[in-house]
Amino acid sequence: MQLTGKQVLNAAPAQVWEKLMDIDTLARIMPGVSSLEQIGENSFVSTLQIKLGPVNGSFSGNMQLEDITEEKNFTLKVQQSSKVGNANAAVKVNLLPVDDNHTEVSFDGDARLSGILAGMGQRVIGGVANTLTKQFFTNLEKELAQSAS
Repeated sequence: MQLTGKQVLNAAPAQVWEKLMDIDTLARIMPGVSSLEQIGENSFVSTLQIKLGPVNGSFSGNMQLEDITEEKNFTLKVQQSSKVGNANAAVKVNLLPVDDNHTEVSFDGDARLSGILAGMGQRVIGGVANTLTKQFFTNLEKELAQSAS
């Protein structure tokens, strides 16, 4: 399943980068994250609670930040498993300055699902992915606004 999207945020690239690289902020802005614990440099153990259509799932696994270019881009790799299936994803996140006070954040990646998750269909999973993306950007905008005030 392809994961893509973008949004312009009301903050300079350095501010957006700072939020995305802060473990506490990341735990607050990522939808469904109930715990995020750093276990190494750019490596984390995570637990997610996500409702996928008719299925509620508790996922546990690992997240890594790789290919990091300061204030420009990074790749988020996720391996999560649950009773309803497994999810593995690699998503490239890019920050592009629009002007001094605005940053376009875009992402492009691929997720592979197995188990019940894979059988749920693209439409259900795609809808959930879109909802989670909107929540992520809304949460990130709130964090940036709180820092600005």
